[in-house]
Amino acid sequence: MTYGSTTPVAVGDLTFDVRITGPEDGEPIILLHGFPETSLSWASVAARLSDAGHRVIAPDQRGYSPHARPEGVEAYTTDLLVTDVLGIADALGLGTFHLAGHDWGSVVAWLVAVQHPERVRTLTAVSVPHLAAYNAALRNDPDQQQRAAYIQLFREPGGKAEGLLLADEGRRLIAMYGDAVPVGLVVRYVAQLAEPGALTAALNWYRAMTAELASTPPVHVPTTFVWGDHDMAIGRVAAEACGDFVDADYRFVELDGIGHWVPEQAPDPLAEAIIARARA
Repeated sequence: MTYGSTTPVAVGDLTFDVRITGPEDGEPIILLHGFPETSLSWASVAARLSDAGHRVIAPDQRGYSPHARPEGVEAYTTDLLVTDVLGIADALGLGTFHLAGHDWGSVVAWLVAVQHPERVRTLTAVSVPHLAAYNAALRNDPDQQQRAAYIQLFREPGGKAEGLLLADEGRRLIAMYGDAVPVGLVVRYVAQLAEPGALTAALNWYRAMTAELASTPPVHVPTTFVWGDHDMAIGRVAAEACGDFVDADYRFVELDGIGHWVPEQAPDPLAEAIIARARA
């Protein structure tokens, strides 16, 4: 199966579009995408992981898969997002797995590792550090506060953010990717998010956040954190504090000159970091 095609995976009443590639007997790695992306963001990384012998599973997550797009903010709590990952793993017969996530996918990956360490062999978190480290920076670091100002808009109810992002054929949404994401991918991301209800569902991840994320416990599985030093959303204070919340073997991989869109912009070093973590 090529990475470009999707397999429907049913989890309860929802059906997720999942990209699966690599040898069937390879050690499984689940890849979780961020906002505003899809599982296509992992295409280049997935090719490298499958070439290294891994079975790669990359879902379009809740709200991004057309048949896993329930209505209402309450349908996008982090507990449900975590349950989706485990449900997909169960449906595919995966007892344990390596896990990597980028941006919001990193948030979910941290929580899966915290809440279900018996399922996660290793964790590679990309761009977004441990949530306690991020929230400490958000409280105390003016630079991080400035970088996170956009979240307030995304959390507003009533469709204001949707209107702004999709106006003028998605001009502001397209601008978020800068020059780091190939135009072909941007076109596909925007088209998927422009589907009825899709952008609202994606933004509901922000709207469903609670203050409890700030007190997320430490992780007890081997972890690598990958961060680009040109990331516009995550500053150095949060990134460098990440390791304080990992009670296991930990590696911090800093990518010089790389921004927020690490899977698309730096697939080689990212794939190397994931493979090295999985083999450690």
